[in-house]
Amino acid sequence: MRSRYSAFAVGDVDYLLDSWHPSTRPAHFELDDTLHWTRLDIERTEKGGPFDSTGVVEFTAYCRQGGVRSAQHEVSRFTRVAQRWYYVDAEV
Repeated sequence: MRSRYSAFAVGDVDYLLDSWHPSTRPAHFELDDTLHWTRLDIERTEKGGPFDSTGVVEFTAYCRQGGVRSAQHEVSRFTRVAQRWYYVDAEV
């Protein structure tokens, strides 16, 4: 989760697509260049440990756009395939 947040913060679309599970990954994805991500708070996790194949992360990500601060709260689902975690989907 933190690596995907970092990818959003630095604009690394390739990493975001690569870490997205193929079953839900969009064919094309663009970031909004006017958003500047400033902080990530992990609020809750379920599973996602070394012996789990799924995990859930609830978080709030904070950003600034045109001088206005805002936040995105989300509950994201992840799955592990061959020792690598992939983002599946989220409830926003």
